Amino acid sequence: MAAIQRITPRPFRLPLRGALRWGKSSELADLEHVLLEVELQDGAIGRAEIPPRPTIYGETVGTVLAALDYLRPKLLGLEAQDTDAVQKVLSAFPGNLTAKGGLDIALWEARSRGQQLWQALQPQHSRVRVSYILGIAEEQEVLADAAWVYAAGVRVLKVKVGRDLDGDLRRIARLRQHFPDVALYADANETLSPQQAPAYLQAWAEAGLLYVEEPLPVEEVRARAELRGMQLLPIIADDSAFTLRDLKRELALQTFDILNLKPARSGYSLSLEMLELAQRAGKSAMVGSQALSSFGAYQTALLAFQGGVSEPSELAFHLKAEGSFCSFPTLKEGWLLWEDLVQCHFDPPAFERYALRQLS
Repeated sequence: MAAIQRITPRPFRLPLRGALRWGKSSELADLEHVLLEVELQDGAIGRAEIPPRPTIYGETVGTVLAALDYLRPKLLGLEAQDTDAVQKVLSAFPGNLTAKGGLDIALWEARSRGQQLWQALQPQHSRVRVSYILGIAEEQEVLADAAWVYAAGVRVLKVKVGRDLDGDLRRIARLRQHFPDVALYADANETLSPQQAPAYLQAWAEAGLLYVEEPLPVEEVRARAELRGMQLLPIIADDSAFTLRDLKRELALQTFDILNLKPARSGYSLSLEMLELAQRAGKSAMVGSQALSSFGAYQTALLAFQGGVSEPSELAFHLKAEGSFCSFPTLKEGWLLWEDLVQCHFDPPAFERYALRQLS
């Protein structure tokens, strides 16, 4: 047994090749994230990437640092292996999802006791299909972004939609024309109304999309259940299932077909519990990387190889970043291989190029 001795956040910034735009007004121009380090008394160190998302979780780098300041005295001295005690502290602090998710992942790595993190998460598959997020942009920008990641081995694209729905359909048509061997699905980020949704899901199904993520606002619970019951297009739960409690509600109301798990906001411990619950309910699952660097993508990808994850997982956003401190492997015709993934490692000197002075 080894107690938690040190919790150190290290903000960093990675530039992007272009902005990611989604929903009604959200935009991400670069990755301003936090690298979290947790050290145990025996010298073991665990790391995780924390991605604040002001317009999704209401978290910024500043609030993440404040949350860690609040949690630090409650966690220091606890035995790292006492997962019940750690989860009790985290669950007693509502919100702050990515700060708590990062702590959980870092502790998983620290508890590995000389092993690599991947050795603590043995795979159920030898490979997983990988998808890439295409933001809302002008048609030529979207096509250029798709061409870039296609050349890097991506064969599944998640298309952000919702600001200009007619334009969305045109972009989807052009993507199918230029990349006929690529599978497409949509993420509406809650932008449709209950009145609009059936017609657009029907149109997207006819356009050949695999499924759609969060077409309706989360608060439209009855409408989401009714829309899913129409069976126009399989529905992915993301914003509506941030937490285990959210997931239990959505399962009770039968509002979705596929669960999008994001370890960056729920950690490994709760993500695995959510995955098991979804499996028992007969739901499919995918894993989302929450627009992370290659290091965060690596830690997220480890969960994508678990049983029950059957759909393409969002593990290629790091291709949009201009820089890296983890050697994420090359994709092979749309697939990420486990034997390649386990070669990844955190690169401390490379990280220092992107580290920022902490906020005072």
